[in-house]
Amino acid sequence: MLVWKVFSEVLLPILVMFGAGWVLDRRCRLDLGSLVKLNIYLFVPAFIFVQIVVSDLSTGMAVRVVGFTAAIVTGMFLISAIVGRVLHYEASQTRSLQLATMFYNSGNYGVPLMALAYPVAGPVLQAFVIVAINVSTFTVGLLLAASGQAGGWRSFVPMLRQVSLWAVACALLVRGFQLPVQEWRWLWVPLEYLSDALVGIALVTLGAQISKTPPPTHFSRLGWAIGVRLLGGPLLAVALVRAFGFEGEAARIMILSSAFPTAVNTALIAHELKADPDFAASAVFASTLVSMLSVTLLIALLQLL
Repeated sequence: MLVWKVFSEVLLPILVMFGAGWVLDRRCRLDLGSLVKLNIYLFVPAFIFVQIVVSDLSTGMAVRVVGFTAAIVTGMFLISAIVGRVLHYEASQTRSLQLATMFYNSGNYGVPLMALAYPVAGPVLQAFVIVAINVSTFTVGLLLAASGQAGGWRSFVPMLRQVSLWAVACALLVRGFQLPVQEWRWLWVPLEYLSDALVGIALVTLGAQISKTPPPTHFSRLGWAIGVRLLGGPLLAVALVRAFGFEGEAARIMILSSAFPTAVNTALIAHELKADPDFAASAVFASTLVSMLSVTLLIALLQLL
């Protein structure tokens, strides 16, 4: 009964919304590129900016959330490297496995899920998880995907185009200099509207992404990617959570934040840089579907404990 309660109250609303995106794409053939750009360049940066500005988290707690998330990303990098070596993967295959496990869907999957599972503290902490994931995805992730190419200094150029990184910098400046942006209604009201729109738009986008993703291939590699991402992430989080000083609900939120499926952005990066894009898309598709079960069980287990 607890598992069904968690699924019906937390996961099912998410499933319904990205199911709506799936159906709409099947009927109307949505332009996924435009939807992704709206998310990456408008809704996610607005959400990050607003959440950082209004957050009443202490600087120490925010730093711990970012540090914890960075530790999870680093741990996934090392675990995937070990798996690749043990299974004798080629370097390109190991890189694609690392992309699929290191960077998880903290935005258009994590935000609505946290808002339903832990409506008070969840979205606030998740905003700083998004900061860490976005910064690492568009820095380390880009370099990792481009590492098999002779890109030179040009590998760093895409980082400068990521609006989320600039949103983080601007929000930190606002907090540091205590600028009264919330009184500038011409700016703050649109930002709030964009931030509030993230959940719906992001889930519809995720549904359209799944609709356009081809059936999974590379089943052996895909199985390892799903296992490391959905099981290895929370197990590593359990090992790290006390080391970063999280207790009670904060600890449960941080463990849950590490259990989300592969980030859609990894498939976009892999497609852009021609870094095994078929495997990347399959990892997003399969891990999202399997997470419906794994995340439900994890939330129920966290409530019991």
